[in-house]
Amino acid sequence: MATKTPPPTAPRVKPIEEDGDGAVVLERRPEKVKPPQMYQVVLLNDDYTPMEFVVVVIQEFFNKDRETATQIMLKIHLDGKGVCGVYSKDVAATKVDQVTEAAKKSGHPLQCVSEPLN
Repeated sequence: MATKTPPPTAPRVKPIEEDGDGAVVLERRPEKVKPPQMYQVVLLNDDYTPMEFVVVVIQEFFNKDRETATQIMLKIHLDGKGVCGVYSKDVAATKVDQVTEAAKKSGHPLQCVSEPLN
């Protein structure tokens, strides 16, 4: 059984006035588009993952230089968690998957999550 697709929607326009020939002049109304919801990717502290591994992960998956990666790692160590980057939902989910897979392959319990920004 074939499914019926709905007809495409016409752009929102508002008739303004008729010109002398009886034709209608239309004005296009711009639609307001919200920017996409952004998500921060956060690494969580644990007592088992080596600090050097965390630094390497931050450098590799979040494109940070060694000094910045070390600062983020220390924040994770001291505060329990640290933000590694802010991305759209799909990119953040991919980063979480990549970090989790790398930690698992290396035998570390490092946890990575994404949180929506307010």
